[in-house]
Amino acid sequence: MKIGVLTGGGDCPGLNAVIRAVVRKSDAQSSRVVGLRNGWKGLLDPSPMDLDSRMVSGILHVGGTVIGTSRTNPFKDAAGPEKALKNFKLLGLEALIAIGGEDTLGAAAKLYERGLPVVGVPKTIDNDLYGTDFTFGFDTAVSIATDAIDRIHTTAESHNRVMVVEVMGRHAGWIATYAGIAGGADVILVPEIPIDLDEVCDMILRRHSRGKSFSIVVVAEGAQFIEKPGGDRDLIVQESQKDEFGHVRLGGISQVLSKAIERRTRYETRFVVLGHVQRGGSPTAHDRVLATRFGVFATEMVHQGEFGKMAALQGNRIVAIPLAEATSQLKTVDMEIYGIAKGFFG
Repeated sequence: MKIGVLTGGGDCPGLNAVIRAVVRKSDAQSSRVVGLRNGWKGLLDPSPMDLDSRMVSGILHVGGTVIGTSRTNPFKDAAGPEKALKNFKLLGLEALIAIGGEDTLGAAAKLYERGLPVVGVPKTIDNDLYGTDFTFGFDTAVSIATDAIDRIHTTAESHNRVMVVEVMGRHAGWIATYAGIAGGADVILVPEIPIDLDEVCDMILRRHSRGKSFSIVVVAEGAQFIEKPGGDRDLIVQESQKDEFGHVRLGGISQVLSKAIERRTRYETRFVVLGHVQRGGSPTAHDRVLATRFGVFATEMVHQGEFGKMAALQGNRIVAIPLAEATSQLKTVDMEIYGIAKGFFG
């Protein structure tokens, strides 16, 4: 069997571990694997690369993706889907493993409905894919953010400052919540709950009134301020231009928030944007294992003909769920977990 594999969307620690697992498992089953470069662009403008065990040797711990990625949307143009299906046949492929988040797998679900034999692997550091308890890359992002918060603690305390740390999380605040708990943040702000600036400043003031000389605020990039009467909440963006899936580039909420906190509390406030650091570099041991399990399971799904489905972690088991279900809605932060975090605010 000739299997194609692509990685779409933003890069993520663990992508190479999945690719390695797919290739090694396929070799054991006498199948051939072809890497489609740069996400869905690899089916719209093919530049395939053969992958074998020798080529994936030594990439388990390497960040990024050896076959490249992009935010190409095969449905942006009307002719895109048919072009992708045509090139799939011209390449002689019999199955495709698509590794990505809501956008990549959403496109996979639509192409499956048009006849593409595709299997999905969940990838997003935001951990917001529905139907899977965790996605690979999330643990690495949380570890990096936690380490940064630990380091920011010392400089915040030395200068008696409020420090606002901005982490990734467009629609869901999983990274902010987990890293905030692990890093001992005094306030955690997530997209699921609008920011009440008065409440945030009150918590900081109460903390300082008890003799604390510094505070750490962790905020997800997609968090929004509470709407004003008759107004809408707006995302803080770097630029208004949208990518092929209709997303603007987020960033800057921490700067706006830090200025507002300093103006209201009179405490010196600084902000730090972790940005792409969270998804670069080597994956944690947890993510390497999870990514490997996903890759092996996805390859087994291909050989069993379980197309139109995604490998998902439920409990300690990897199971197959429909792509349509996985992309039907976003998985937002469990409010029970966030409630635990709130118990340590201020």
